[in-house]
Amino acid sequence: MEYFYSIPFVKKPLPKNPFGIKTRSNQGNYIYLHKEAIKKVNPKVENFEERMGFSIDKKWFSGLSLQTQTCIKKSELNFNHGRLLYSILSRYIKDNINSNIEDLLILETGTARGFSSLCMAKALIDNMVNGKIITLDCIGHNEKIYWNSISDFSGKKTRNELLSQWEKELSKIIFIQGWTIETLKNLGLKRINFAFLDAQHTKKAVMSEFEFVNKHQSKGDLIFFDDVTPMLFDGVCDAVKEIESNYPYEIEKLDYDKKRGYALAKKI
Repeated sequence: MEYFYSIPFVKKPLPKNPFGIKTRSNQGNYIYLHKEAIKKVNPKVENFEERMGFSIDKKWFSGLSLQTQTCIKKSELNFNHGRLLYSILSRYIKDNINSNIEDLLILETGTARGFSSLCMAKALIDNMVNGKIITLDCIGHNEKIYWNSISDFSGKKTRNELLSQWEKELSKIIFIQGWTIETLKNLGLKRINFAFLDAQHTKKAVMSEFEFVNKHQSKGDLIFFDDVTPMLFDGVCDAVKEIESNYPYEIEKLDYDKKRGYALAKKI
């Protein structure tokens, strides 16, 4: 069973057809792009997975990335954040298995097609722990649209339909539609064990999301930042620098790709 909520008090209009109003390419091209991207080996990512002690099932990951991450875009396709999220969250679970944590709460900003949410849901399932992922996006979960995905060739779909073959993982996820900053303050969350921040990439937006998460985290809890890439996403980079300088978080920068960096923040 999937969970979806639309927040009625959001004032700004939500986007329509964010990925376009028609199919973007042919199915063969999507398959080709996926094969080219999935076969690329990044030794730094593999070493990180080895250090964490966890790596995501390759067959499962390939199927998900074809459906949700293979798209027509100017930048190079990159699926590594899904692998990193899975290994980091699995390590966190392992390290806290004997603590007083009964139900993990994971917060994601920027759901998009649901790739990252499902990777984290698989970590919960594979490690056999209770937990929920709350994921926020301005794109509705039950609105039929084109997704710039190989799935578009059978017509418009809801996100729920796009992800229907991952029913077990969907049961771990609560989808909320709304603008992130306005929505977060209306959520009655207590502790956020793990957060993945990947919505708007301005410094102001990232800091606003971080400030919310910071208030709801305890020692040892984690935040994973996507697109910590100088010259491309300076707002994210500046926010991470400010957090490292002025907040009780230890930052590990994961500069594994020239055009896509990441950062892991651990509360101390």
